[in-house]
Amino acid sequence: MSKFVVILKDKRNGELDSKLLGRHIDHLRQLNQAGQLMIAGPFKNNDHAMIILNCDDIDEAIALTEKDPFITEKYYHTYDINELIVANEENNWLMDNPQTKGNLIH
Repeated sequence: MSKFVVILKDKRNGELDSKLLGRHIDHLRQLNQAGQLMIAGPFKNNDHAMIILNCDDIDEAIALTEKDPFITEKYYHTYDINELIVANEENNWLMDNPQTKGNLIH
């Protein structure tokens, strides 16, 4: 599975009610139970939030994001999704990745 970073943007300030928040949390719980949620939360210093999803492809990531009540009810008006190339010890921190090699100055 691939990792997709979803950035929720353009928040309606001062308009979050407990029912909407509850529906959003239910959505996150469903994603978590299905093994599709890695992490989620708002940023401390701005009005954006982030969700990292485990999905087969970007179409699935878009579909899951568009089911989020924060999106369907326009609490966040827009979002960006990008596939994350995970760097970790198992893949030598991407040192052998073509993208990394293409960016190296020799």
